[in-house]
Amino acid sequence: MEHDETGCQVPPEGPILCANNCGFFGSPATMNMCSKCHKDMLLKQEQAKLAESSIESLVRGSSSSMETEHVAAATSVDAQLGLVEPQIITGQQVTISALSSSIEGKPKEGPNRCTACKKRVGLTGFSCRCGNLFCASHRYSDKHECPFDYRTVARDAIAKANPLIKAKKLDKI
Repeated sequence: MEHDETGCQVPPEGPILCANNCGFFGSPATMNMCSKCHKDMLLKQEQAKLAESSIESLVRGSSSSMETEHVAAATSVDAQLGLVEPQIITGQQVTISALSSSIEGKPKEGPNRCTACKKRVGLTGFSCRCGNLFCASHRYSDKHECPFDYRTVARDAIAKANPLIKAKKLDKI
């Protein structure tokens, strides 16, 4: 009776387990799921929306007239046989599998290694202006025969920072 007077809600009698039965506790804010399951669900929903929008753009925005003629011819032949819908579903499945393979097909990067001596550097590697990664002993440009031209870059920076200023010529009286 006291909670009616104060406007407070009575907390649930016990903790709520995740709706996906992963063993962690869920909360009503995340639809009774734990944070990891909730993030996974949101990610799957985003990927589904992305796949759906890309399929619609591919279906509606065919790039060449040859494709539209081919599809039109196939649908007219298939319409007589009653096979119009299986043709469309097959094309969508191929497109979905191509999209999922492009998303999941990220190559794993190996350990960071020095370009000169192939020593593992981990987080302590030094990136050079030539675009390579080096260990502590090869980090200087003279130690790894750096192809980057520091001289021309410095000249360009100085020229850009100090533009040539010429005074206007005075009219002679």
